[in-house]
Amino acid sequence: MNILITGGAGFIGSNLALKLISRGHVVTVLDNLSKQIHGSDPQNTSPLYLSIAEKVRFIGASVTDNDALIKAIKDQDVIVHLAAETGTGQSMYQIKRYTDVNIGGTALLLDILANNDHKVKKIVIASSRSIYGEGKYWSDELGYVYPEHRDDIYMQAGDFEVKYQGCEKPLKLVATDEDSKIHPSSVYGITKQNQEQMIMTVCPTIGITPVAFRYQNVYGPGQSLSNPYTGILSIFSTLIKNNKAINVFEDGKETRDFVFIDDVVDATILGIEKDEAQNNVFNVGTGVPTEVNTVVEELMANYNKIVPVTVSGNYRLGDIRHNFADLTKIKTVLGFTPKVDFKQGIKEFAGWVNTQEIKADKYQQSIDEMKQKGLFK
Repeated sequence: MNILITGGAGFIGSNLALKLISRGHVVTVLDNLSKQIHGSDPQNTSPLYLSIAEKVRFIGASVTDNDALIKAIKDQDVIVHLAAETGTGQSMYQIKRYTDVNIGGTALLLDILANNDHKVKKIVIASSRSIYGEGKYWSDELGYVYPEHRDDIYMQAGDFEVKYQGCEKPLKLVATDEDSKIHPSSVYGITKQNQEQMIMTVCPTIGITPVAFRYQNVYGPGQSLSNPYTGILSIFSTLIKNNKAINVFEDGKETRDFVFIDDVVDATILGIEKDEAQNNVFNVGTGVPTEVNTVVEELMANYNKIVPVTVSGNYRLGDIRHNFADLTKIKTVLGFTPKVDFKQGIKEFAGWVNTQEIKADKYQQSIDEMKQKGLFK
């Protein structure tokens, strides 16, 4: 098939492009090679871009560029829409930028498809676990509940666990399934919810099959080590490599579902190639929550290097406490099971980092920006 990947020079997109090519597909990539991800001279120095440069038809443009999108869509059978701004914290103060790219770019894509001749049969949209907000919990008093954003007053006092009105007993974290409440706690999450809903709503009305994947925290060899706004594995790795102390937010017991890049690519290809995926929304993760404290320990063990670690009680407004995926649906419908657990994946990731040039640490700059906006406490 002819497959267009918007944002296809990014971490997920470039890995997906290479796997699709190996399976006989013809890939076009539309990407603006953002400096935040690819550095200041991406066409010469970005490993992600260089990995696909001679293997795909490349269009260097933003997903908000009407003419470039029209050119990219021509003769495509499938579109994988990955292009998006992705920093949860950054989204809370660069609201227009995130809205223009994530929502505006998706609206433009659909507008072109709705009003022009094309051959597109399927769109796969990269959604996110961020649309679930605080996820799903069990209450002994009320059954399943979906807590709202955590209250700043409690977090200032060092109480970081989620609360739910009418529940006196502690809530029990459970896996978030696709039917869980959608209530994002960040602007990024809101834009991903909007992207998904537009694709799933508009596509069937214009004869295109939609598929949405709600990715958990994607990681692995090749991810950007220079972007200070996303990916605690990259951020912590850069700090460790620069012999700098790590500030663990909250109490370090917050958890994420870390899913290895190869598994994400495999799941996405199932969505592209399998008819069973059509008109469906799927979680993509491991189904296992991993504490941030564990992340720090595993990274230092794999780098064989110890740096000072402070569990500070600092926190960012817009961050969630916990979320991990229920994979029942994707296993049942698409036959997907993740192959790489966190211990194996972190070993592969750290091994790759050890081969890379040590990047300058820009993390404090991102924290200072959030402090200035009152979003970091």
